[in-house]
Amino acid sequence: MGLSGALRRTTRWIAGHAPWSAWAWRSTAFTVAALPMALPAAAAFLFPKAAALTLFVLLILTPLLTLLQRSRFRELLEREIPAVSRGQRPLRPSALPAWLRAESTWRQYGYHLLVSPLAGIGGALIVLAWACGFAGASVYGWSWMLPAEYGGPGWTGRYDTVTVLGALLLLATPWLAAALARLDAFAAAALLGPNRAKELERRVEDLAESRADVLDAADLERRRIERDLHDGAQQRLVALAMNLGIARATLTDLPPEAKAVIDEAHREAKEAIEELNSLVRGLHPAVLEDRGLDAALSGIAARAPLPVELTVELARRPGPTVEAVAYFVVSEALANVAKHAKASRCRVDARRDADLLRITVTDDGVGGADPARGTGLVGLRKRVGSVDGTIVINSPLGGPTVVTVELPCGL
Repeated sequence: MGLSGALRRTTRWIAGHAPWSAWAWRSTAFTVAALPMALPAAAAFLFPKAAALTLFVLLILTPLLTLLQRSRFRELLEREIPAVSRGQRPLRPSALPAWLRAESTWRQYGYHLLVSPLAGIGGALIVLAWACGFAGASVYGWSWMLPAEYGGPGWTGRYDTVTVLGALLLLATPWLAAALARLDAFAAAALLGPNRAKELERRVEDLAESRADVLDAADLERRRIERDLHDGAQQRLVALAMNLGIARATLTDLPPEAKAVIDEAHREAKEAIEELNSLVRGLHPAVLEDRGLDAALSGIAARAPLPVELTVELARRPGPTVEAVAYFVVSEALANVAKHAKASRCRVDARRDADLLRITVTDDGVGGADPARGTGLVGLRKRVGSVDGTIVINSPLGGPTVVTVELPCGL
């Protein structure tokens, strides 16, 4: 069973790669189809006196030849060569200067001038190889047409050699055609399609713009939620607390149990207002939008449970997204200092240098801060990274701890 299975697989492989298989004819058709498309460039080499005119005509025909080559790859090789953007094609006279300046134009021109003639020569060689192979393999079928001096019995041994060589050539020609097709496809992908490096640069720029749009949209959504909570739920809670306070002050003849319930409800309402205030500030503090980063950081420093020395020097305000990231970075950093550092003092320095906002948070605590052991510093790193910023944490054992954040102000 093993031997018969191997024999069947070998037979199928030979049938699939034989010179009469579809694979062989497709490769042959692809290479031969390069012949007519190589004629415009071949004319420049065949007629040197008219080379300048031929090269100019070849440049004008570049878009049409590129279209035909892409069709050849798609229909005969089942390979799609991506097209360049429409802005790089001379669709109208006003677009001709931009088309001539585009590097894709000259890459395509180089393909039609250099690669296409070579592909045409390869196609001619493939046709010649098929013809010689068939002629050699079938020499016994047509040798009777040769003159007597070439067809006598003495030539029989030579006919055997020619037949073997013809058969070998028939077997080798499909592989030669496939190799030429692969080389042609490699050159076409590099020269006829868009520049891969520039496409990657464009995609990176698009992704950066998309991410900036997402960040701006998220910031706008946080502001909307903050406004809704501040103008809606918070105001209702304030009104409820005021009514409960009035009820407690005016309804003095109520039973003690009712007064206790009113007192409890009043206390719960005030605590809910405080929690909601903290939530609103955590979403997007109104002072950040109204008065900027300086006032917002001053509010954080004033609420901190330890003395904070704050210095803010901003020649002009950064973008709203960067302001929000800077605010939350300082807020989280001070919270980490208060919770873990056992510090007695802290210093926050925020300065803008050209298009870079640099924030430094320094405390005199015990040090030893390690981003791998907690989620607070990891969250800082992720928040800073969302705007392509950098964060450096220097926290030796015994302190001090210095957190340096740099945020680009282009967002």
